[in-house]
Amino acid sequence: MFEEFYGFLQTPFSRTIPTSNLYKGNDADELIERLKYAAQRQLFAVMTGDSGTGKTTTLRRFRDELANSEYTIMYLSDSKLSPRGFYKGLLEQLGIESSYDRGEAKRQLHREIEILKGVHGLIPVAIVDESHLLDREMLEEVRFLLNFKMDSQSPMALILAGQTELWDKLKLQSYAAIRQRIDIVCNLGHLDRIQTTEYVASHMAYTGCGKEIFTDAAIDDIFKFSCGIPRLINKACTCSLIYGAQNRKSIIDDRMVKLVIDSELS
Repeated sequence: MFEEFYGFLQTPFSRTIPTSNLYKGNDADELIERLKYAAQRQLFAVMTGDSGTGKTTTLRRFRDELANSEYTIMYLSDSKLSPRGFYKGLLEQLGIESSYDRGEAKRQLHREIEILKGVHGLIPVAIVDESHLLDREMLEEVRFLLNFKMDSQSPMALILAGQTELWDKLKLQSYAAIRQRIDIVCNLGHLDRIQTTEYVASHMAYTGCGKEIFTDAAIDDIFKFSCGIPRLINKACTCSLIYGAQNRKSIIDDRMVKLVIDSELS
């Protein structure tokens, strides 16, 4: 809709943007390097961030930047994930039918991991997204999973990613045994005002348009509305572009952004 009006070759502020074209100036760059180290060393990492800060997008970048010839990535995202569902989900991604018995499924996973590492020379990396929704039973199973070869060796790299309340939960005394096994902790923060300008500019560059569409004052109001949360920046920018195209406005100014925020996003 607005793409034709503004002469965009690609759609900005969407989830379909290739990871190679995503904004790379925020905390995500350093965070991805830490996750890569966790993958290489087969460590247990926990990544947290507020809703909308780009955790899943960061995980996509992390996955795409790992060499397929060196790693096997397994990804789970299930708010009702149970220990049996955990093993079943990982085994299915390895092309193995899981046993119904949880203990046997766990042994199956360990065998397949040994084959991956010993025969194929691949490092398995398991990513569990939305981990703040995991219950106590599932988090305890993570601890048991990491008890491998008398706790002397990790069977794979394991990354738990979730909203900030995941870390709040893990800080409780009842989760001390799990918390003590965490090797790397990282948090994805909000963008500041300068980063918000860069973020919008990177998306506009992706369109191939080559013209300034958003004024500085418009970005001021987008930043105030979004508090530097990428998901909210995307919403404000997309709605503003739709409004601008409908009203034949070639420039998005602060008056238009305020109108869109008040009428559509408040």
